[in-house]
Amino acid sequence: MTRILFATSEVYPLVKTGGLADVSASLPEALCKLGYDCQILLPGYPAALEAARGAGSRRKTRFRYGQYDVALWQTRLPGTAVSLWLVDCPALFDRPGDSPYQNDDGDDWWDNAHRFHLFGRIGAMMALGQLGLSWQPDIVHCNDWQAGLIPVFLESAQHPPKSVFTIHNLAYQGLFSHETFRALSLPDFLWRMELLEFHGQLSFIKGGLVFSDAITTVSPGYAEEIQTPWFGYGLDGLLRHRSRHLHGILNGIDTRAWDPEQDRWLDFHYGPGHLKNKEQCKARLAQELKLEASGAPLFGFVGRLVEQKGLDWLLAVTVPLLERGCQFAILGSGQSHYQVRLQELARAWPGQLSLTLGYNEGLAHRITSGADLFLMPSRFEPCGLNQMYSLRYGTVPVVHGVGGLNDTVFDPSEVTADQANGFVFREPTPDALFQAVERALQTLGTRKTWRRLQENGMSADYSWKQRARDYATLYQNLLTGNGRIHDD
Repeated sequence: MTRILFATSEVYPLVKTGGLADVSASLPEALCKLGYDCQILLPGYPAALEAARGAGSRRKTRFRYGQYDVALWQTRLPGTAVSLWLVDCPALFDRPGDSPYQNDDGDDWWDNAHRFHLFGRIGAMMALGQLGLSWQPDIVHCNDWQAGLIPVFLESAQHPPKSVFTIHNLAYQGLFSHETFRALSLPDFLWRMELLEFHGQLSFIKGGLVFSDAITTVSPGYAEEIQTPWFGYGLDGLLRHRSRHLHGILNGIDTRAWDPEQDRWLDFHYGPGHLKNKEQCKARLAQELKLEASGAPLFGFVGRLVEQKGLDWLLAVTVPLLERGCQFAILGSGQSHYQVRLQELARAWPGQLSLTLGYNEGLAHRITSGADLFLMPSRFEPCGLNQMYSLRYGTVPVVHGVGGLNDTVFDPSEVTADQANGFVFREPTPDALFQAVERALQTLGTRKTWRRLQENGMSADYSWKQRARDYATLYQNLLTGNGRIHDD
């Protein structure tokens, strides 16, 4: 049985700031169902340790690493049979608040480099069988910059396991000063532009990009985009250099949690071929959010209120659509100027625009089921999960044609009627978004065509089953190849 150590800084339901947590929960479980022994490595945040103790965790080892006392606990990821290892280092990970990276004021923890340097060291030691454990992986699968140093530490070992590094969002790179590089006591030879140095800074993500045996990202479209200057954040040259080892594998979704036929957050259920109760979901959502029961088109948005998500474009089209009687259900939090502007609109248009700041899992499900259309005008979107949730729920998405959105949403003007499932705009402007919305509203008035879009979206397979097979193929190719597949 192939053994995989899945190193991540987030996993649902223990800690979550975005899609990384969902992937880190669903993919290991899907791999285990395929017969792999996939075990997760996670920093020992307080909430994770508390849940582990409640589930009967066992401390497997304790030791001192440099100035830090470290213990390694083993438990199960809640609700699954997947083994979970927690790196318990109170000096680095016992922090208040919900965010694993920031304090309550929204500022990054000053020692994030030290925290994830240690996480990387422990991950590498575990991978190399240096902690006295009975389990050792054949492959280490590292996720985002927080695990980016693991392949670096594996490189100098005599017979290291193979390594895979997944980019979930290239915009977050783990950049720190040269002084921090020195403070971490990293070898001097790593301070080179072709290794960890990036414009005078230490780049954790370059560790994964340079030293891993294979690189993946979360959609085929994003794999192409990050090799261009527009989406590469200065790393496009390196990614083009390693393009032979770069693979775009689309994320899946948890089709048990996101299933309109048995969603625990919904009062009414429906599915492909029986959509009648979707109207009941819309009526119940309108009642919950105090929206007028006018039958007007209802737009949903769930996500971070930040520029990446196209909030400025969204705001540019909101008032014209409100003036036409449309309604909005918006859930999320983010940059203060976007929050303030949306609060002003909610006050100015009561009964038409509902804003809920923060995150509410149940409300996210109810917006996804109750809205007619789901808006995702992202400037860039590595994969996106919300458009797949909305497709599965018969809520037609309107998206910007980038990354994973372009791989999952297909416009009726570009594909055949049996393939179309949403509306796509190509130009990165609010006018292009508005035109796509106009086309969507016109189609909404044509019941038969609209129902076809809904059924196409609901009938597709968004599960992890096939995606996990794609990763399994990649793993097997690595294990059967001749040596480490570096291009240098």
